[in-house]
Amino acid sequence: MRQTTGQAPALGSPAAFAGEGWSAPQGAPEKVLVIACGALAREIGDIVAANGLDHIELTCLPAQLHIHPEKIPEAVRSAVRKARAQGYERIAIGYADCGTGGLLDKVCVEEGVERIAGPHCYSFYWGNESFGARSEDDIDAFFLTDFLARQFESFVIEPLGLDRHPELRDIYFGNYRRLIFLAQTEDGALEAKARAAAERLGLQFEMRKTGMGDLAPFLASVNAPARAVP
Repeated sequence: MRQTTGQAPALGSPAAFAGEGWSAPQGAPEKVLVIACGALAREIGDIVAANGLDHIELTCLPAQLHIHPEKIPEAVRSAVRKARAQGYERIAIGYADCGTGGLLDKVCVEEGVERIAGPHCYSFYWGNESFGARSEDDIDAFFLTDFLARQFESFVIEPLGLDRHPELRDIYFGNYRRLIFLAQTEDGALEAKARAAAERLGLQFEMRKTGMGDLAPFLASVNAPARAVP
């Protein structure tokens, strides 16, 4: 994999990422550019490296777009058109709906590209089917991924102003009972960060080891035959 923007993601243990029930495609696949959320850069890099998906190149949009999800669809459109102007023919989108209310899907249809299925990364990391089956049971839960455990201050505390006004905590999180850490990797330091985040928010801590969920098979599937642009 050649990453076209930013730093190359750090690699973890290959055994943690391949998952079960799928295998990397065989043969000599076409080059594919994945345009992804910056919050997925490390995980996509790990999956690619662990499974020999060398036909995949990665470029990432700023993870901070999640603070303003209404900006994601046009940012993706711009990135797709820029990539096509640079000669990329095969493009896949490493975003779920991510709070765009279907507008990202509209852009994907108009630009002839496919995104990973799911409403958000919590769902596809766990597995969309499994997440959907428990949606009612987990209605009182606030979720963290590995990325959010690492970036808890800059993506949760600071945007909500809790660093300046900690008294707002119960206004934002009073209806939550649990913090569920969806762990992509076996990492004691990240688990400790997630536990500290739960304590800071006054929530009960729960950890679920999801691995990469639906992200790995999605990356394998982008080797499928190209779709015609509408």
